[in-house]
Amino acid sequence: MNVQGAIEIVSQTSSGMVRSHNEDSVIYDASCGLVVLADGMGGYNAGEVASGIAVSVMSTEIKHRLASVSPESKGPNGEEIGVALLRENVQKANASIYSAAISQPQYSGMGTTIVAGLFYDNRLAVAHVGDSRMYRLRGETLEAITRDHSLLQEQIDGGMITKEDARLSKNKNLVTRAVGIDAEVEAELHVHDVQIGDIYLLCSDGLNDMVEDEDICATLQTLRANLPLAATQLIEIANDNGGRDNVSVILAKVNGDFAAPRSWLAKLASWFK
Repeated sequence: MNVQGAIEIVSQTSSGMVRSHNEDSVIYDASCGLVVLADGMGGYNAGEVASGIAVSVMSTEIKHRLASVSPESKGPNGEEIGVALLRENVQKANASIYSAAISQPQYSGMGTTIVAGLFYDNRLAVAHVGDSRMYRLRGETLEAITRDHSLLQEQIDGGMITKEDARLSKNKNLVTRAVGIDAEVEAELHVHDVQIGDIYLLCSDGLNDMVEDEDICATLQTLRANLPLAATQLIEIANDNGGRDNVSVILAKVNGDFAAPRSWLAKLASWFK
């Protein structure tokens, strides 16, 4: 699967204004449309190890598999190939982190959030665990297309607090699901049709805890023609607002069509659906 030229991707990361080291990890490959961001946790250096393992496993394994599959392929359960690859490799990342934490005492209890996307056939498969987010700017509208796995989100969903109250809460960092903490983890997965001009933002909570969605939206709208500057500006706003956590962003912009070539048999089959 090749989306070379259709997707423009940039990333930036910062330790912020308070933390002495950065436990976030990011990786992307524009040639195959893969984006992965992880926000580690678990004490000095351990979070950095967990997030590093997560992005490394996801990137290495998925790129290896993409070399031998087509966008029309199906996963073991009949899932779209993008969903199957993300699901399978979040599990592999989870197993790697969990194994390292058990075998090396200094890494005990480490884990990480993850948000990942795979662009293929004019679609985007998304997987996430924890409270790192993916947003989509389409036209003038910014929308979060992931839902945090966090205590705060559960309280919001249950009507216990409002979104405004949540911004002031001291429980912002309490996630209800993370990669590497238990032997198994369930990623939440979705598939979205993409449109030319869409911008997708992956971020650690160091961004959205420090920057209002309205300001994220305004920044992306203003700088949509200059993704590197948009990424820099988002990091700077988070740090100017206090930078209490590490902050990382990946921006992916859809610049062209990347529909999979269809065989005559596939086209014929589509006529009878």
